[in-house]
Amino acid sequence: MNRISIKNTNNPSIVKFEWDEMLTKGKNYEFKNIDETSESPLAKQLFYLPFVKTVYISGNFIAIEKFSIVEWEDVQTEVANQIEEYITSGGIVINENTLVKKNPITIYAESTPNPAVTKFVANKMLTKVAVECKNIDETKASPLAKDLFSFPFVKEVFIDENYVSITKYDIASWEEITFELRNFLKQYLEQTDIVVDETLIEKTDNYKIQQEEYFENLDVTSQQIINILEEYVKPAVQSDGGNITFNSYDEQANIVKVTLQGACSGCPSSTFTLKNGIENMLRQMLNNNTIIVEAMNG
Repeated sequence: MNRISIKNTNNPSIVKFEWDEMLTKGKNYEFKNIDETSESPLAKQLFYLPFVKTVYISGNFIAIEKFSIVEWEDVQTEVANQIEEYITSGGIVINENTLVKKNPITIYAESTPNPAVTKFVANKMLTKVAVECKNIDETKASPLAKDLFSFPFVKEVFIDENYVSITKYDIASWEEITFELRNFLKQYLEQTDIVVDETLIEKTDNYKIQQEEYFENLDVTSQQIINILEEYVKPAVQSDGGNITFNSYDEQANIVKVTLQGACSGCPSSTFTLKNGIENMLRQMLNNNTIIVEAMNG
């Protein structure tokens, strides 16, 4: 009887291989390349497979993110057999006695154009996929966001790349709470590597729009608009603690819809400034003076 089962996730690039016993002692592990696998001989072995991109080990499962060079249906059984053979033969999954010297976490706070939002920047990557949580019910994929909502003054949380943008209620001023939040984030990141579990991210329409398969099926003009947003607009928006994503392009009406997240969401001045700036840029770069931009909050 097989002791390992194969489970699909919401992310088509990631498959979970669940064992019938616990593999770790309450800690979560993420390995992005073979050089990071000193704690896990199993993860090291898995990286010898050319399609393995990232290995997650937590509780009773090993989750593997693959590169697009293969399809999971072609290789998942072989991977499951390899993991099962490794574990049943006495192989070490996690050497939890290994002392790994971690880089100290630093967090600094930045103000944003939205007075209700402050951006907290870390010296490490937090997520490859942006996550926006308007309330605690939307925090399934992010234990960090869930913990942040335990603060009574936290209204919304947005996590992207190496920063967390926090929207506060008016009951507190940033002078009163910034130091507390910065310390909380520093301690949290020093204790765990799991900020966002990408296998649990809800596949909303906005998420699907950001996937490579969606881009490849778009018309040429829509692809040009996305490339312009990615290269010229998004870096500036992210530096202000927000994010912008393409939503749609109506060729007949010449209307481009974009979605604003993080510090840019719900900020009238940011929305107005971005809308006009993006509109002028697209008109100039696409040589079309009739383009209209509609900016929506995420």
